[in-house]
Amino acid sequence: MTTPVASHRICILGRELQVRSSAAPETVSEVETFVNARLAEVSVAVQSGDTQLVAILALMNIAEDYLAAVRERDSLRSEGESSVRRLLGRIEQDLC
Repeated sequence: MTTPVASHRICILGRELQVRSSAAPETVSEVETFVNARLAEVSVAVQSGDTQLVAILALMNIAEDYLAAVRERDSLRSEGESSVRRLLGRIEQDLC
């Protein structure tokens, strides 16, 4: 069963946008808030006020954080799988 896609009105960098998403309205709002916060953080560091530069740098920062989270998740998954294999080996030994 697919989740229905709904239209949502958001505001990013002071610009009203209509977006479509299958996410819950609360999730869309959370993403909007997150993006605006990251843009605000970057805009403080960009003296020129160039919104395109602010958007690019914010995207780079978000992508860097995302990739770090993916690497951490993969590492934790690998550690978990190793632990499960080790425990299964012990259980098999105890059963034999």
